Amino acid sequence: MSRRRAKKLERVGNWLALILVLGAVGSAAFVYWRWAYREQRFNRLIEEIAPQYGVDKCLVKAVIRRESKFDPFVFGSHGEIGLMQVTDGAGQQWARAVKRRDYGRSLLWDPRANIEAGTWYLARALNRWPDKGDDDRIPFALAEYNAGYANVLRWLPHAQQTTPDEFVDAITYPSVRDYVTDVVEDYQFYKARGHL
Repeated sequence: MSRRRAKKLERVGNWLALILVLGAVGSAAFVYWRWAYREQRFNRLIEEIAPQYGVDKCLVKAVIRRESKFDPFVFGSHGEIGLMQVTDGAGQQWARAVKRRDYGRSLLWDPRANIEAGTWYLARALNRWPDKGDDDRIPFALAEYNAGYANVLRWLPHAQQTTPDEFVDAITYPSVRDYVTDVVEDYQFYKARGHL
């Protein structure tokens, strides 16, 4: 192969490498932008709804992150719907509690209604633990949100005196334990960051 042809191939190779690198950087930037947009597009609703039910907005966002990764069209394996993966039964309870007459299961696909129903349910779970500090009652409420109140009662080794750490250790379902741990970590991240 001639020296001239080798140089030409080298230049073509350099251009191709540059194009591939720029394509990779562009793709990574697009994926980051898409995730950032997806994560932030419900912030206004969260900031509006969370205080209405007395729930920390960072906790609501952490639950949404774990439940649906901010995808309002997620449908769970047990019939859970939307951002906060609200079941029809929980949706009906919320609608009765807030006297919403237009409730139908399809309403849970609406992001506002879904966040309202999920936040109401989360507030109810948090309010079951008035003797605990604000952050101490979170693991109990999250376990109820994920596995139901009856299971939470089974995981109280020292009844109402159970500490949050003892409670998490007593959870017999690994998926629920992981859920509680993950949401608490995300909650602490959002809270430390100071904004959604």
